[in-house]
Amino acid sequence: MRYIKVLWHHDCPEDPIELYSEIGDDGWEARKIELYRDGRYGRASSEGSTGSTGLSDEQIPDLAEIAALEEFTPNEISAAEFETVWQNALRQSR
Repeated sequence: MRYIKVLWHHDCPEDPIELYSEIGDDGWEARKIELYRDGRYGRASSEGSTGSTGLSDEQIPDLAEIAALEEFTPNEISAAEFETVWQNALRQSR
């Protein structure tokens, strides 16, 4: 597994500003979290999703390919950092 955090630079309040992905060795998302400006979370996994968040229907590209798109700033993160954000998203939906 690998874990990434992508900052999405835009002015649209309806879209998330941070995207977190847990990516399997096959390049497909296993879990995803979206964080919005107002503090809301959306999340998705094979077990279900909240809001409009869903797993990607394409394999996740490498960081260089994501970074080539000017509106995105991607970074690798640790499994522990991803899990902290995942737990925050779970708590919010309870």
